[in-house]
Amino acid sequence: MSDAATSPGQNRTPRPPARPPADRPRDAFFDNAKYLAIALVAMGHSWEPLKGDSRVLEALYSVVYAFHMPAFIIISGYFSRSFDMRPDRLKRLVTGVVVPYVLFETAYSLFERSVGDSPGQDISLLDPWYLTWFLCALFVWRLTTPIWKAVRHPLPVAFAVAMLASVAPSIGDDLDLQRVLQFLPYFVLGLCLRPEHFRLVRRWPVRIAALPVFAGALVFSWWSVPRMNTGWFYHRDSAQELGAPWWCGPVMVLALFGCSLLLTACFLSWVPGRRMWFTALGAGTLYGYLLHGFVVKLAVYEGWFDPGWLHRPLGEILVTALAGAGVTLLCTGAVRRVFRFAMEPRMDWAFRRDAVEQARERGRERERQAQERREPANA
Repeated sequence: MSDAATSPGQNRTPRPPARPPADRPRDAFFDNAKYLAIALVAMGHSWEPLKGDSRVLEALYSVVYAFHMPAFIIISGYFSRSFDMRPDRLKRLVTGVVVPYVLFETAYSLFERSVGDSPGQDISLLDPWYLTWFLCALFVWRLTTPIWKAVRHPLPVAFAVAMLASVAPSIGDDLDLQRVLQFLPYFVLGLCLRPEHFRLVRRWPVRIAALPVFAGALVFSWWSVPRMNTGWFYHRDSAQELGAPWWCGPVMVLALFGCSLLLTACFLSWVPGRRMWFTALGAGTLYGYLLHGFVVKLAVYEGWFDPGWLHRPLGEILVTALAGAGVTLLCTGAVRRVFRFAMEPRMDWAFRRDAVEQARERGRERERQAQERREPANA
């Protein structure tokens, strides 16, 4: 057929195939947000041994705890939107969440036995210790993602679950279900968000408004230090366990969600959207999260926070800087290569081959054999 007879649509240059999701370049904004959030987590943990001597530090601690984990959980929910029960995604859930949970829960328990001088510390996979609760929660949240995607109004349902948990002390400590259920609305909110929502909070009017909001939050937090139990920010206890009437549980779930969402929006508004020197560290935030706990606990057990000068403003600034530098180091590529066996293990030997992929390979093999048979005939 001549070129003149070719239809206009055939003359167009074909579009390149869409890039597979796994090969898409990482979004610098979200990597920056994850790194900054995990740095705040480490700083908050380093303030715990010091905050009792400083009302200002305790106020700053409360503000940071109001939004740093909610921000991290919202982003985790956002990146779980595509999760389904496909075999390859279930495999990544096991290797990237379940296996690290088992290894680090065991490691933390052994660490507590030896360094923490607690020989009776049990190794229990049903009772997450210290930081491992997040892996347990992430497993439950992600595994239930298809349910939240199927529900017509997922966020109100998640709120109902969280509020019921807040008045149920009988839930107990198994799998840290109080935290799993009370933090659930943040994860479900992340599932409901779209890219345009993040672009909305990064506009300059929001950035300008974020400054007085943070200032007001610090003033209110300073006022509330002797009046409010900071245990509410941890979401790990019911209202009754915190010494409050049962009806305070649902009220605080809603109040803290509104406060956390406002501060998270203010935090995200100032997260850089371009590549920064720390952007690449955003891919290793789970390493920094799980590993920095050993350093913080070691410092507590060895009395590194005991010197009096560390409990003064300059000492607190130094501890904050060291915590930020330490978690930054733990997110680097060198540390990730060392601990990849525990955080991102290759476990092809433990899983059956995907039937769909096997069928595709058989089809490609049949096509290759058919092509080989045709070639001698054409010759």
